[in-house]
Amino acid sequence: MHIHILGICGTFMGGVAALAREAGHRVTGCDAGVYPPMSDQLRALGIDLIEGFGADQLALKPDIFVVGNVVSRARQADGGPKFPLMEAILDAGAAYTSGPQWLAEHVLQGRHVLAVAGTHGKTTTTSMLAWILERAGRAPGFLVGGVPLDFGVSARLGSTDAAVGSVGSPFVIEADEYDTAFFDKRSKFVHYRPRTAILNNLEFDHADIFDDLAAIERQFHHLVRTVPGQGRVVVNATEESLQRVLAQGCWSELARFGAGGEWQASGPHDAFDVLRRGERVGRVEWALSGLHNQMNGLAAIVAAEHVGVAPAAAADALGSFRNVRRRMELRGSVERAPGTITVYDDFAHHPTAIRTTLDGLRQKLDAAGRKPDRILAVFEPRSNTMKLGTMAAQLPWSLEAADLSFCHSGGLDWDAAAALAPMGDRARVADAIEPLVAQVAAAARAGDHIVCMSNGGFGGVHEKLISALRARE
Repeated sequence: MHIHILGICGTFMGGVAALAREAGHRVTGCDAGVYPPMSDQLRALGIDLIEGFGADQLALKPDIFVVGNVVSRARQADGGPKFPLMEAILDAGAAYTSGPQWLAEHVLQGRHVLAVAGTHGKTTTTSMLAWILERAGRAPGFLVGGVPLDFGVSARLGSTDAAVGSVGSPFVIEADEYDTAFFDKRSKFVHYRPRTAILNNLEFDHADIFDDLAAIERQFHHLVRTVPGQGRVVVNATEESLQRVLAQGCWSELARFGAGGEWQASGPHDAFDVLRRGERVGRVEWALSGLHNQMNGLAAIVAAEHVGVAPAAAADALGSFRNVRRRMELRGSVERAPGTITVYDDFAHHPTAIRTTLDGLRQKLDAAGRKPDRILAVFEPRSNTMKLGTMAAQLPWSLEAADLSFCHSGGLDWDAAAALAPMGDRARVADAIEPLVAQVAAAARAGDHIVCMSNGGFGGVHEKLISALRARE
């Protein structure tokens, strides 16, 4: 089969492309501003990439066009279509489908799907679960919205031979609640039909497509409806929003984790016992920090147990888990007497994720006796929700653990300086990368930990900042 993917450089669609290529299909694709790292990964797989969405690509005559949710029926200022190829596909009556639908029909069918849903921690928890199954010898397939350091790729088919009960080999997938395509406004995850579903947490997000939290809760309940009676729903017992989801109906085994659930963690975040109904069944000792990672790990252990991996073995596997790129990833350090300035990259972009990331680092520093060390938060409100300013008022709360905060305000329609005003001189704003870097470099001193947070490339701020710091030595 020849498939041509529209929007191929997105993390999800790039993963679909990699899986299709591994399965032996001919894969081509297009995107606007074909960009790394996905473009590099796809070209390494022998996938031809085309710049733009020109109607002339209809001449490729693939068996089917697979359409990413970046594509719409939007019009340019001159009245012409923003995506001429999509218009040509519709006019020609050519076959097309969405990425999630193609994945469900050609990869997930007949396999034991383990889906990880939630506002936060999807990528990390999916990677943890895939690593646990890998260490248990299950050779899982997976599709992750990032690059797990333990695998080096965002997607793979895995074994299709090793049976798990009577429902096929395991496939672990990051289950996103964002919509599927312009022609299918259901959340992506309703296509995956999991037998094991993790509901990690649930907050309001994606203000560009959801009116309120209740609208997202309805989508999560649509996911719950698809889990079979012999399946398992692994749910965070501390989240009221998820309890409302379950109150709408649940027809599968429930496994609750966290305070109030039968699965709990006991001990500090970097070394804790796993308890099931009060009985110790495993112990995790790892380099990760923060309550969020402890909860992510607990969820992964509970999900893995549903496919036969003993909690003790799962906990042991997490001891060697190396996390995901762009999750507190060390990007460099600069020596400055009498200590070191350290620069990290993190994907956090929702206020809760920002707060959780910074709190985790603060707890780690305090536990190591490095309480005097400062945290400098450098961030850009880049997601669709943050660009709308819907959560601007939460930013001072999200940045409480930082000693200084620096916001890139370029492209925003709301006043970032006004939103951060409650922080006083602890917050600074710049409308371009260069003055932002200059601000941070001027403020940094020995022992500082600089955390750069964005769900995009952030204009190469990490390298520019490291260069600027070295120039000031």
